[in-house]
Amino acid sequence: MSIKRDGSYPRAGSLMAKKYVVSLALALGLTFTIATTFAQSPHTLVPADKVQWGPAPPVLPAGAQISVLEGNPSEKGAVTLRLRFPASYSIPAHWHSMTERVTVLSGTFHVGMGDKLDRLASQTLEAGGFVSLPASMRHFAWTATPPVVQINLEGPFDLFYVNPADDPQKRQTAR
Repeated sequence: MSIKRDGSYPRAGSLMAKKYVVSLALALGLTFTIATTFAQSPHTLVPADKVQWGPAPPVLPAGAQISVLEGNPSEKGAVTLRLRFPASYSIPAHWHSMTERVTVLSGTFHVGMGDKLDRLASQTLEAGGFVSLPASMRHFAWTATPPVVQINLEGPFDLFYVNPADDPQKRQTAR
């Protein structure tokens, strides 16, 4: 529809007004169809009592448990997972090729940056605490009491130990 030279719109019932209404209806219909097509991705709902725990992968020291809430950690895409650690647990210095976002859900979680686990150089996160670790940032973690953390990332998930001797998978194969 075009505005008349005097700045007014075509009168209701005129051919130009009818073309405008039809064009507007088509444009809105097309916009709605495209928007709903792209917006219809499945949602994920996991009640707290339905979180399923299992042993964490062998890339982590023994004793941790994992629950994958969303996505597949070995594939590209959004991943949300939870880790439950026992008391006196340590994850030696390591890094990831993706940004890792960690939220403490319960307990206390200690995290530090660097090439070696240094309890004195770490910071304590209590329930509700958060840390975002950019790709390639070398960091470590440890616990004194059992925490649960939630990790959000873009998969695939990977973990590289700064000191290859700290990799539990290599220690298992060396036995």
